[in-house]
Amino acid sequence: MSDALPRPDNCSIERALAIVGEKWTLLVLREAFLGVRRFAEMQAFTGAPKQILSARLTRLVEEGLLCKVPYREPGQRRRDEYRLTQMGRDLYPALVALMQWGDRYLADPEGPPMLLTHRDCGAPIEQHFRCADGHEISGPRDITASPGPGACRTRGPVPAGNA
Repeated sequence: MSDALPRPDNCSIERALAIVGEKWTLLVLREAFLGVRRFAEMQAFTGAPKQILSARLTRLVEEGLLCKVPYREPGQRRRDEYRLTQMGRDLYPALVALMQWGDRYLADPEGPPMLLTHRDCGAPIEQHFRCADGHEISGPRDITASPGPGACRTRGPVPAGNA
């Protein structure tokens, strides 16, 4: 093991999970991707208790994944809708990957509960990894991980036998 590998406390996966790595947060994002914008609808579709949903929406706004947009129904007080920001929309491939994994390994015998298709032609959506040169990546064995420009060196000396 090289002493140039990133420290465990300098990990993009860990930082992302600190924001989105919780069931209710992912369900809120699922609904936002499906076009749900209002608190009552979010609560109905996710089943989240009001306090939890309120806390998750507040956090997603604070972190920049959602933004509040005011609206007012006739005769009602002003309320906020929650809309995805670009940062939030950029999470879509991750949620689709989770959904497709669940469809593959956890779906009912009848099949997946939701299908994603291309709006223009109706073909099913597929996700693929490709390198910048266009080569298809079949899995983790086709990928090499190496320290990036933001990597920090491990703390202290490298344990004997790992140098």
